[in-house]
Amino acid sequence: MEEGELMAIESVNPATGERIKTFDAISLKDAKKEVKKAHKAFLKWRMTSFSERKQLMLKAAEILKANKEQYAKLMTEEMGKPVREATSEVEKCAWACEFYAENAERFLKEEVVETDASRSYIRFDPLGVILAVMPWNFPFWQVFRFAAPALMAGNTGVLKHASNVPQCALAIEDVFKKAGFPDDVFKALLIDSKTTLKLVAMKEIKAVSLTGSEKAGQQIAAKAGRHLKKCVLELGGSDPFIVLEDAELDSAARSAVIARTLNTGQSCIAAKRFIVAEKVADAFVQKFKEQLEALKVGDPSEPGNNLGPLAREDLRAALDGQVKRAVEKGARIVTGGTVMDGKGCFYKPTILSNVRPGNPVFEEETFGPVAAIISVKDEKEAVKLANQSNYGLGASIWTKDKEKAERLAKEIESGAVFVNGVVKSDPRLPFGGIKQSGYGRELSAYGIKEFVNIKTVWVK
Repeated sequence: MEEGELMAIESVNPATGERIKTFDAISLKDAKKEVKKAHKAFLKWRMTSFSERKQLMLKAAEILKANKEQYAKLMTEEMGKPVREATSEVEKCAWACEFYAENAERFLKEEVVETDASRSYIRFDPLGVILAVMPWNFPFWQVFRFAAPALMAGNTGVLKHASNVPQCALAIEDVFKKAGFPDDVFKALLIDSKTTLKLVAMKEIKAVSLTGSEKAGQQIAAKAGRHLKKCVLELGGSDPFIVLEDAELDSAARSAVIARTLNTGQSCIAAKRFIVAEKVADAFVQKFKEQLEALKVGDPSEPGNNLGPLAREDLRAALDGQVKRAVEKGARIVTGGTVMDGKGCFYKPTILSNVRPGNPVFEEETFGPVAAIISVKDEKEAVKLANQSNYGLGASIWTKDKEKAERLAKEIESGAVFVNGVVKSDPRLPFGGIKQSGYGRELSAYGIKEFVNIKTVWVK
């Protein structure tokens, strides 16, 4: 691409390879104009009451629920998400809008602190324009879990969405427009990565929220740090799924399938490393294999299919390369392990056994339906290997002894630990990671306070 030439942003159906629509990315000059308009909108938006914002956010929730089939179809066509999961995603976005509409004022209420002043308290004031850099794998949810708290706090937002989901980006902007939000309070910008980095330097951009790859997080964090701007980063994960000797294996195996194949395995918080006590490893793997092989892989628009394609051809090639390297390093294929024939970016659901530290599927994030089985002697080794990762997003522990699970949870290095449950995000709970999985939190009261000025007021 020549200097000054605008990149084409394509919407391609990964199940068929069909090009749906093509957009021209906007120039840096035009993108800067949009940011300045968002700043101008902020100067008015920050003065609105929580009651005013609440009514608009509840209207956005209504629009999402009333049009959930339409938005789900769009996600399915654009990135291959099974349509049942896509519908649930839209409903979850509506839940987030309702949650923050009802709770933002309480979360950001002034906090009185007794000091030597006649009155001293803490305010939570909005920062301004927040730049959101979001991924394709949950194209609605990732955006709304940022936008609902940010807008309810009085900020405005500009969105740089993943280049393979431009129609989702524009549809989300349209939700806020239809709900009655003032012009430029939320704007989707069809821009490339280079333009995005240049926007971070603008004085009107006050902070950045990014969900994406480790590399993207490093680039944004470096740029934001250079300009002394806060950022929240939710990056990759290689979540451990720990099955102890006393686990209820049928339940654990059923949940393992869900944890590894939700969104066709393309999730940061998907379980990826299955750390299993050796006394029950064979039985667990057999149950896991039977249920994984029973899944239906195919056209994601068909409600009966459980798994769709990977979102892009390059992503499938990368996953296949990881599996091949894993086998070269000693892993054994229990099931799957190959690209599926025919149209679309489909990959066979895969289980790899005999995986040890140093193997690519132990060390790297696998973004697709590939499960690595790591057998361990006891819970001490299980925790050690769970923590032997550059990532620290989520983890789950499967055991009938809940007291033991909560004791082990204290030792797990991750942003969340779920006991006898699949790791998931919930508007009521903080979400985020440690180590190379990023920093900062989304959702809950903690999430809405990431992008406010925590201001001390002291009056004598």
